[in-house]
Amino acid sequence: MNATAFVIPAPPQASIPVAGEGKAFPVRRIWCVGRNYLEHIREMGNDERDPPFFFAKHADMLVGDGATIPYPPLTKDLHHEVELIVAMKSGGLNIAPEKALDHVYGYALGLDMTRRDLQNGMAAEKKPWEIGKSFDHAAVIGPIHPAAKTGHFTKGAISLAINGNVRQASDLDKMIWSVAEQIAKLSEAFELKAGDIIYSGTPENVGPVVKGDVLLAKLDGLPDMSIRIV
Repeated sequence: MNATAFVIPAPPQASIPVAGEGKAFPVRRIWCVGRNYLEHIREMGNDERDPPFFFAKHADMLVGDGATIPYPPLTKDLHHEVELIVAMKSGGLNIAPEKALDHVYGYALGLDMTRRDLQNGMAAEKKPWEIGKSFDHAAVIGPIHPAAKTGHFTKGAISLAINGNVRQASDLDKMIWSVAEQIAKLSEAFELKAGDIIYSGTPENVGPVVKGDVLLAKLDGLPDMSIRIV
């Protein structure tokens, strides 16, 4: 639905800086892949035979590199999840895996922040656990780097340190589903479009953060990214 005038001020367009471009990438939707690293499946106590699944965050939950993030309400167990993020320049329905990377604009490094106690509590009651994943400042992302400059990521060390102590350390080649397969599978359920971003899943050793913690995310081929919890 289009309108030429609104009864309240229109919200700002969520966007992510593009490295070296002086421009920003407009964000339409945020998709997240669950259970895409085997060891993370095991540490969460889930059936490793189950395929990854998808959930969403809201675009206005994005925060950038260097941000100071307030510890969110209702939780006593805020967790970090470091991830490769994919930015889409085009899309469609039922995208073939061999064509999927043609739709990728670029890549970024990010954190899927999670209120784990709320997520687990809702899951135990067989209720939707959006409250554990979708909240203010829950989608941390660094600048997007065009794939034309970085190439497509199929491997590379990825890690997350808290106050200088490494918590998560793995490699992108340990993803169960590749980026191309994630895009293809997601497009079976939703029509992907330009502006969509995809959090590609986190490796093992997710864990809690507290006020005062400094989180440093690293991925081979991209600049480091850091945030502080207050």
